[in-house]
Amino acid sequence: MATGGAIAKAIDLVTKATEEDKKKNYAEALRLYQHGVEYFLHAIKYETNGDKAKESIRTKCTEYLERAEKLKEFLKKDGTKKKAVPAGESGNGKKDNKDDSDDDGDDSELKKLTKPLEGKVLIEKPNIKWDDVAGLELAKESLKEAVILPIKFPHLFTGKRTPWKGILLFGPPGTGKSFLAKAVASEANNSTFISVSSADLVSKWLGESEKLVKGLFDLARIKKPTIIFIDEIDSLCGQRSDTESESARRIKTEFLVQMQGVGNNTDGVLVLGATNIPWVLDAAIRRRFEKRIYIPLPDEAARVTIFKLNMDKTPHTLNPDGSDFRHLGAITDRYSGADISIVCREALMMPVRKVQTATHFKKVKGPSPSDPNKIVDLYSPCSPGSPGAVEMSFHDVPGDQLLEPKITMNDMLRAVSQTKPAVTETDLIKLKEFTEEYGQEGS
Repeated sequence: MATGGAIAKAIDLVTKATEEDKKKNYAEALRLYQHGVEYFLHAIKYETNGDKAKESIRTKCTEYLERAEKLKEFLKKDGTKKKAVPAGESGNGKKDNKDDSDDDGDDSELKKLTKPLEGKVLIEKPNIKWDDVAGLELAKESLKEAVILPIKFPHLFTGKRTPWKGILLFGPPGTGKSFLAKAVASEANNSTFISVSSADLVSKWLGESEKLVKGLFDLARIKKPTIIFIDEIDSLCGQRSDTESESARRIKTEFLVQMQGVGNNTDGVLVLGATNIPWVLDAAIRRRFEKRIYIPLPDEAARVTIFKLNMDKTPHTLNPDGSDFRHLGAITDRYSGADISIVCREALMMPVRKVQTATHFKKVKGPSPSDPNKIVDLYSPCSPGSPGAVEMSFHDVPGDQLLEPKITMNDMLRAVSQTKPAVTETDLIKLKEFTEEYGQEGS
């Protein structure tokens, strides 16, 4: 048999096997899977289109063999048990009011699929307010339109005026896309927030991934109003191609149907996606995200605010008039919010390093670490020539008698010089082009 004919026959067999599998005709499904794999192995033997085609066939063989082994184990165990009684009948063939095969019903199967997803429902919401997000006013307004206002004023969204069903947040890494989602989770009172990733929706078993996607949306409809947040959505909904696996194609198809398909009601469900590489998304997926908002790098004013938010409760000697913060904002062009957070964390380690490398300490008055209202004698690192300096290391300082050194402007400048921005100009150009063609600015 020619290679093309063997592949066609194999695909036909595994398609029939999948159908029998869904109908719970496991013995027939096992037989068809095994025959299908035999044809795939025959195709590998005579494949002439190169290693890539062979690798694709091997991947399919592995998937079907794993499912066949699972069915074989199930049938082996099931053969030692009493034959199952058909749904709705007792052992004597009469109707029984109690459904003894409830575990095999569709509802039971749906419960099994949604059970792991229920763990993704945020019970304890993060305490993040809109004001904690620096800048991004347009993005915040769009999210309020889609989430907050429809819940608080449902009469405003009737007839042709309907809230957004899908919002895509895209931009460089570290600009606050996930942080915005946390703010939505905190501010959206009386709504359910479900946060998932591709790992939660992809299964190695044939047919289960699309069932998980369906289960996700069924769970969202049960608990509506619901926000489904999918971080790094590009890993789940990339562009469809002839070389991708059948399981990946099925996941995307089910996702498309559930988001905006015939017979699926999406009222009260918002899908919120985030990605750093929006150009890899499938065109049909991109269309279903009605609002596509670019989350750019923070401008100078936003960077100043981010520095202040990160240094809020940390003891420091930066000018209270804000001039030091403004200088830090000016010298951190092309830094993302995450980059600035790393700068501040690097600066926070400077006092620790001063304590670790100090050779002299002196006694000073200060608030007790255990009781801030109580003033006690504490040890502070100092230079050898400082009045009252005593030669000792941090090993000699009692644990409850160390005065935390304050962060200085020099510490901040040193941290900036040691931390480089993670976003390149090439990334920004590609994102700008995508925004001009498909999206809108979020700041």
